Amino acid sequence: MGVSVKKIHYNIFSFLMLFLILNNAWSSNESPKYTQSVGATYPLVVTTNKPLAIIARAALGDNVRVEFLQSASQSAHDLTLSISSLGEIQKAQLVILLGNDVEPRMAKAVSVLPKNRIIRVLDLPSLRFNLEPHLLNHAHQRDPHVWLDPQNGNLIAHAIQDRLGAKRQNIIAETEILRLRSILSPYAKSRYLTHHDAFSHFSRGFGLSSGLSIRDASGGQKGARSQYLLRKNALQSGVQCVFVEPQYGHKDAQGIAQSLNLPIINIDPRGMSQSLIDKGYEQFMQRLVAQFRACFG
Repeated sequence: MGVSVKKIHYNIFSFLMLFLILNNAWSSNESPKYTQSVGATYPLVVTTNKPLAIIARAALGDNVRVEFLQSASQSAHDLTLSISSLGEIQKAQLVILLGNDVEPRMAKAVSVLPKNRIIRVLDLPSLRFNLEPHLLNHAHQRDPHVWLDPQNGNLIAHAIQDRLGAKRQNIIAETEILRLRSILSPYAKSRYLTHHDAFSHFSRGFGLSSGLSIRDASGGQKGARSQYLLRKNALQSGVQCVFVEPQYGHKDAQGIAQSLNLPIINIDPRGMSQSLIDKGYEQFMQRLVAQFRACFG
């Protein structure tokens, strides 16, 4: 019975996507161009999450309409797509997702689109990753939070600009990256706890030590032994605070913070409070640096 229901749902999804495509009739498979004639509607760029929307908007300016699909309460694996979301995906001049393994529902939704209308960020060949064995995780092998390294932010922006024929330019200046690194340099060896394992790109991008995490990269809870070892390592390494993201409940973070007598610091690596503006990515990085610094200041 369950297999039949899944098959029906899959057939309905496939029929809907086929209907949307036939209804709007893609005119050609040529690469889209970043141009706008007088009176034309702004090109639509759709991203899965808010950080990619921040990057896309900063990369392309105000001549595009950028929308993201993931709410603050959803993880990449939990992302659900409404009928209207499927319609936006089909209408978009460019769809930007992290990758097929990290966002399986989104991967299925874009599978019917021409390849030149899709950017899978984790497949970009020039991105920087941490490949040390202790920084890999079972679920994704690589930390998917690539936007937290400003060098990666610029590389993603360049890929978007190239795809839409826009002038290639950085969305955060090298001088600003160096300035932010200098602000954090006094804390290069400082230790901290995070709610989940999402900061390896941020720590590498700004020359920081890797933090200990309460949960894994997908937000899943660790076992009792892992929790015990976490507390032991936190005590031995002199952890100074616990970072918690606004969309997560504080219960487990509060428990470990109280047991270790540590303050809880709010941090927003998904930029949920950041406006989509020309300088949005630069502001996003500046806020993250300020939030991180609050642990030690």
